[in-house]
Amino acid sequence: MYSNQTTILVTAQEMRLIEEEIFSAGMPVASLMEKVALKTAQKIKELYPLKEKKLSVGFIIGSGHNGGDALVVARELYCHGYDVIIYAPLIEKFKDLTAHHFKYASSLGITIVSNLEALNTCHIIIDGLFGFGLTRKIIDNLAEDIKTLNGWHKPVISIDIPSGINSDTGAVLGVAIKAKYTLCLGLYKKGIWQDKALEYLGQVERIDFDIPSSYVHKITSESPSPELLTAQKVKDILPLPRQVTTYKYKQGHLLLICGSKEYAGAALLSAYGARSSGVGMVTMVVPESLTSFINAQLPEMLVIGCRETPLGSIETLPLLDWDKYQWVSCGMGLTKEAVSVVEKVISSNCNILLDADALNIVANYYLLEVLQTRQGETVLTPHDGEFERLFPDFSFVGMADRIEETRQGAIALNATILRKGAKTIISDNSHTWIIPHGTPALARGGSGDVLSGFIGGLLAQNSFTDTPVIDTVAAAGWLHQQGAILASEDLSVLGVDGVTLSRYILKAVNELKGNGE
Repeated sequence: MYSNQTTILVTAQEMRLIEEEIFSAGMPVASLMEKVALKTAQKIKELYPLKEKKLSVGFIIGSGHNGGDALVVARELYCHGYDVIIYAPLIEKFKDLTAHHFKYASSLGITIVSNLEALNTCHIIIDGLFGFGLTRKIIDNLAEDIKTLNGWHKPVISIDIPSGINSDTGAVLGVAIKAKYTLCLGLYKKGIWQDKALEYLGQVERIDFDIPSSYVHKITSESPSPELLTAQKVKDILPLPRQVTTYKYKQGHLLLICGSKEYAGAALLSAYGARSSGVGMVTMVVPESLTSFINAQLPEMLVIGCRETPLGSIETLPLLDWDKYQWVSCGMGLTKEAVSVVEKVISSNCNILLDADALNIVANYYLLEVLQTRQGETVLTPHDGEFERLFPDFSFVGMADRIEETRQGAIALNATILRKGAKTIISDNSHTWIIPHGTPALARGGSGDVLSGFIGGLLAQNSFTDTPVIDTVAAAGWLHQQGAILASEDLSVLGVDGVTLSRYILKAVNELKGNGE
């Protein structure tokens, strides 16, 4: 099997072409539908097993092959003792195969109803209305049915994707079913991992129906498909175990340019993030007034104080030996006064990470062209607002497709972009990673500062290896998210401040690698 089938994300067109490959090779459409539906029925039986009391399962059936899949599932559940009720609002538009399965279900004595309200007595609802091919808005009676169904707050299992969700962008096409489970068929659809779809998906599981690897590779190799980042991949990326003969200068030297009188905490938190990375050396460039504060909190850091503006921002950078540093992280708490600082950083040949105020300065002072022609590596870590300020002319700005937007932005600037969100996206000019887990515990000031320091520290360490920059950035983002999840499990989502987060990142590393490394 194709090694990435558990992680690769496909568009509707790619899935359609893969299915065409299967059918062209001789697999009958009816046989594939049967296989897929039997596996789906088995998963539903695992989720809702029959016990002493019978379970009543309602089905809402569409006219296409998603509806056909659902009808086979209905038949199987009925034959295994479940009470089944079918509502088919699009019966006049049934495709031939769907019509055949509907006829057979009816002949078995399965209850067929003509209005949605009859499903209100069911324990579970199966959504087989629309699949991955839907592109138009749902309107009129169907829209009202979906609103009614959502209002019941019953557990819904959506087959492949919740009806009403665009399978590429995750956009809601007028209205969409809110599922408790989404059973994605074959390969994950890209829209499932877009922020806009998340409140409709519930728990997502993949139904593997043994797609031949050659078909997947043939279709997806033409353009790079996004992938979900796994724990094993992160484990492989980390600069562990260390050589027993290593020393601090072999573990990387990170330069942090950060902080202001107003945002002293941003400098501190970014340093805590760097500390959690295990980087060998950290030098901090901060306003002169912060040096005592930083030295008291972080005695292991080298601190360089700078002349500052009347408002307490760095006015100018001192003469720096840029070659000493493997990576430079810049922007955390600088304020928008630090234009000359950012200009000097991006004009250098260093490997740089830009966050927060550095991103806004680049956007506001037309410095994008400088980024495009840089010799060193460039990493940007924007949230959606910062991203849109960087790329105001993108035709798809407005979160039409966050994954594609991020990829295009990375290509335009010849950079690696980590775009923060409920589903964090990391992209360069050749690949895209999606971090599959996330937590609202990170919706808190300071979490991004920790991330910038942590990414910079890992990059500085991995600069002595052949690990691609995008992989190191993605691994750092994954561990940052996982640290927040672990912290929220102990402290609730309300208890994950920046200092706590930096400590739990280390717990995430330990869980991944083992305490002995």
